Amino acid sequence: MKHKHQLASIKGLPRNIWAVSVTSFLMDVSSEMVLNILPLFLASVLGVQTTFIGLIEGTAESTASLLRVGSGWLSDRLKSRKWLAVAGYGLSTLVKPLFYFAGSWGAVASARWGDRVGKGIRTAPRDALVADSISENQRGLAFGLHRAADSAGAMLGILGALAAVWLTQGSRGALQASTFRTIVLVSLVPAVLAVFVLAFGSREARRSTPSERVKVRFRGLGRPFGLFLLIVGLFELGNSADAFLVLRARSLGVSVLGILGMLAVFNLVYTLISTPVGILSDRVSRKTVILGGWIAYAAIYLGLGLAGKGWNMWVLYAAYGAYYGTAYGTARALVADIVPSHLRGTAYGAYSTVIGALNLPASLIAGVLWDRFSPGAPFVFGAALATVAAMCFCVWQPASPKAP
Repeated sequence: MKHKHQLASIKGLPRNIWAVSVTSFLMDVSSEMVLNILPLFLASVLGVQTTFIGLIEGTAESTASLLRVGSGWLSDRLKSRKWLAVAGYGLSTLVKPLFYFAGSWGAVASARWGDRVGKGIRTAPRDALVADSISENQRGLAFGLHRAADSAGAMLGILGALAAVWLTQGSRGALQASTFRTIVLVSLVPAVLAVFVLAFGSREARRSTPSERVKVRFRGLGRPFGLFLLIVGLFELGNSADAFLVLRARSLGVSVLGILGMLAVFNLVYTLISTPVGILSDRVSRKTVILGGWIAYAAIYLGLGLAGKGWNMWVLYAAYGAYYGTAYGTARALVADIVPSHLRGTAYGAYSTVIGALNLPASLIAGVLWDRFSPGAPFVFGAALATVAAMCFCVWQPASPKAP
């Protein structure tokens, strides 16, 4: 009976939740086909050093981070979420062909930057649209389903990239330029479909904000949210770009096909866990769920630092998927729990900005630790910061948002 009740709850979710989830599914099919092998293209084809790869990945996130808070603030100001999200998805789609023509690390960095600018525009309005479209007692379920769709798309994209690698170059270890460019072309199809689904499948959600103009101010987000951002920032400083996981696997002798297979396992676990954990977070403390995820992350990163064989990466990648499925959707639901409804766009923008802005220093630190010490050093550093952040989160106390 409990299982049937959960299925009924999922089927009864509003149209916007499904539209946003399908859009994220399709865009991740497209993005993950390209972005997961991009570090291999940079390292194997263009001969870029690890430090510069970290610089490219970190800059891509950080340069878009200010757009996230600006776009979220604008969606609150205009009381409109949908078309800002559509614009962001559209921009990411328009710049994807640039990867096909890229022949230098600078060209790759420009394309990567453009793609992340699109993500910066869409992320906060999209998350606010989800929060506006669902009741509080199903918020964890909605965000869990969205993350599950996102990771399912990522898994399909990785499997598509794996198939392309196998068909074009077989089991040869190093990624070839022609294989990468073939994958870029195929990735354009789901990206275009994603934009159409959101544009024609979603609608602006009715919100409980009073009809008169309400001032959109950051201090209105409240002290608990500000402290939450500080703790998240500490955690993210040790959370370097996932490109370093790909490079770590390569350092242990894992082939391109093996890396893609591990990424597929990661996203399979992520997909299977996200929705059940989202439902769980609607019934127990979201803080407890997130804390459990952070503790697991610290243990996983320590394992990545100490790993000595390729098979270790398969186990750790699967565990990493469990961390993502536990913490990411739940954290987004928590943001909606602790800020006023008329400031959700601004709050999601600020939350995403902290994560994005710290990606550059985190990735630069990881690159330096890798080059100066060892491939395992960035992960030991990340495990230590995650442990400290989890201790701070233990004493943090959420509060109910004040009415506008």
